[in-house]
Amino acid sequence: MRIEAIWRYPVKSMAGARLDAAELGRLGVPGDRVAYVVDERGETVSARTRPRLLGLSGGLDDNGAPTVNGDRADAPAVAELVQQAAGPGARLVRARSSERFDILPLLIATDGAVQEARLDVRRLRPNIVIAGVEGLAEREWEGRFLSAGDAVIGLATLRGRCIVTTYDPDTGEQDVDVLRDIRRRFGGSLALNAWVARPGRVRVGDTVQLLDSFAGGHEPLLGRFVEPVRA
Repeated sequence: MRIEAIWRYPVKSMAGARLDAAELGRLGVPGDRVAYVVDERGETVSARTRPRLLGLSGGLDDNGAPTVNGDRADAPAVAELVQQAAGPGARLVRARSSERFDILPLLIATDGAVQEARLDVRRLRPNIVIAGVEGLAEREWEGRFLSAGDAVIGLATLRGRCIVTTYDPDTGEQDVDVLRDIRRRFGGSLALNAWVARPGRVRVGDTVQLLDSFAGGHEPLLGRFVEPVRA
């Protein structure tokens, strides 16, 4: 097995970008979900209820500050885009710690499961995609570990999928049959919630090994669990 892709999403619920390498730490991929959107009451909102956010592209400037469609987060144009996507009074805020994650800091997808599901992997919004995985083997990985590059990744649970999977990442068009199919064929779950048990650098092309156990690593750094919205 090997790492096929590494993804970072600097602004939660917005489109992300592929990386060649990343220095994994307690908060996963550096620069991942460093900003998110809140409504006029200060409550976190996401693409689950504001799917137009998926049509915006999050990034980072040279100083590591979040950008939207290439503009700094504090630019007037960004404020307008965010409100158009998420409603009047919506705005970006900087993340402090693990509150930026719905469950755990990493999401691991495998090529075998993606192929079985016949999906564009972007619908799953993974951080790392593992290639060379046979079929639905990921479903037997809960509680195990992956060694890749200098890092060790702990695998917690299969990820219950939500309405976000139904939106085409290029057009924004919705197809609710995507989620219905995930529920019918895969019990509603694809990919794995994960954390960094041992920090280290990973690169696209790195060999990946599946481990039954790993001693002395970090414990999971939990985010705020958000119940998936049902279609």
